[in-house]
Amino acid sequence: MKKDFLPLKQCVLFKNFDENSIETILRKSNSHIESFAKGESIALEGDSIKSLGIILEGSIEVQKLFPSGRFLTMSKLSSGDIFGEVIIFSKRTTYPATITSVSKSKVLFIEKSDILNLCSEEDMFLKAFMGLLSNKILMLNKKVTLLSHQSIREKIANLLLSLYSEQNSSTITLKQSKKEIAESFGIPRPSLSREFIKMKDEGILDVDKNKVTIMDIELLENILM
Repeated sequence: MKKDFLPLKQCVLFKNFDENSIETILRKSNSHIESFAKGESIALEGDSIKSLGIILEGSIEVQKLFPSGRFLTMSKLSSGDIFGEVIIFSKRTTYPATITSVSKSKVLFIEKSDILNLCSEEDMFLKAFMGLLSNKILMLNKKVTLLSHQSIREKIANLLLSLYSEQNSSTITLKQSKKEIAESFGIPRPSLSREFIKMKDEGILDVDKNKVTIMDIELLENILM
C-alpha cells in the first residue's frame, strides 16, 4: 500500500477495509491527491464542489470570511478527517465556506460519481458513509442548540452542561482552547474570559487553565431556564 494512503486506515470511511482493498478501490476510481502549502486556500466560498476531501497529511481549517477581513473558524480538521461530505449530494453545488491549509498538507479528493459507486458496491462503505452523515447531523443539532442561546453566559452554560454529561464529572476538561471556544461562539476572547470570571465570582464554577469545575450545578442549569 502506498505510504500516502496509510492515513486512510484512520478515516471512518475506510477503517474496516484492509490495505489491499483500499488500494484497489482507489486505483479503480478517479481519485487524486493534491498538496497545499501553509496558508494556501484549498477551496474558496462559492467554488464548485464536485468531490469529497480526505486529509492525508497536515491540518486545515473551515473558515467563514467577512468583508472586513476577519474570519470565524468553524472547524479544524487533521489527518484522516473528511470535508465536503454533507453538501456533495445536496442541492447546493458550491462550498459554503473557505477551506484553508494551516500547515503543509495533502488531500485526497474522491469524486461524487465514485462515492455513489462505492455506496452501491461496498456495503461497509455505505454503512460508514451513512454513519458519518448521521453523526454530522447530531453535531450540527448541538451547534444549533448552542447558537439558540443568545447570551455569552447561556452559551457557556450549554457547553459546560454538554461536557458534564459526556465526561460524567463536575471537573471538566475543555476540548478546545478559550480562543477556539470564543471563535466558535463568534465573540472576542476577552468577552469569554470576563464571563468566566463573573461566573467564578458568583460561585457557579472555578477555572484553572483548561479545567473547569462546576461548583453549583443548579445555578449553572438555571442560566438556561
